[in-house]
Amino acid sequence: MARTKSFTRRGRSLEGALARAWEESGDFIVPVRRGEGYTTVAEDHEPLDFEALFGRKAPLVVEIGSGTGDQILTAARKNPQNNYLAFEVWVPGIAKALNKLDGLTNVRFVEADVAQAGPLLLSPSSVSELWTFFPDPWRKSRHHKRRLVQTEFATQVATWLVPGGRWRLATDWNDYAWWMRDVIESVPVLRNEYAGQNPDLDDPAGNRGGFAPRYDGRIMTTFENKGLQAGRTVHDLVAVRD
Repeated sequence: MARTKSFTRRGRSLEGALARAWEESGDFIVPVRRGEGYTTVAEDHEPLDFEALFGRKAPLVVEIGSGTGDQILTAARKNPQNNYLAFEVWVPGIAKALNKLDGLTNVRFVEADVAQAGPLLLSPSSVSELWTFFPDPWRKSRHHKRRLVQTEFATQVATWLVPGGRWRLATDWNDYAWWMRDVIESVPVLRNEYAGQNPDLDDPAGNRGGFAPRYDGRIMTTFENKGLQAGRTVHDLVAVRD
């Protein structure tokens, strides 16, 4: 049976500087054994050995959907004590990030769909913090099943996080923010760090709240700026693994 994808597939072709960046920075791309497609890994794939991958043992921060890498590269520069791993399905985006490494050594990229590859590549209690910033909102009701943030995925995230680890999310679509809040609060081992706080006046759940202040470690990306320019409100959320 075909799997439900949470992303829209874009091109893989590279030319010029991006092709050179991909070729010259291959050590920063995590080698994986492929499954049936470019964004999948083999179903019998072993978990990644992060100490071997980074050459050291350090807290691991994972970003889902890194785009052109601005968020994760900024964080990696500011926090050299951490290791950073990005899951991204758009090859030109990864190549653009590789082209901006500028000497960074604490970041790696996986060309894979985290919904399929994450359970195979990430060991339990291996992630200190996980970011899901501005995932595709799949706005039509019939497409909601394609949203990345679902109860099943949130339950999986909880297994990856270390005790006390945080899952940070952000979206500029109100209904997805409410959806994310509801999903987080449906998973027993996850705690909404801001439960009952910062209510949204448009929320059909009334004054339920559950939204975080803007994460100061999240830079202003193209996605966020587009949402603000369109008059949308950005919601942040934080789930903690108890």
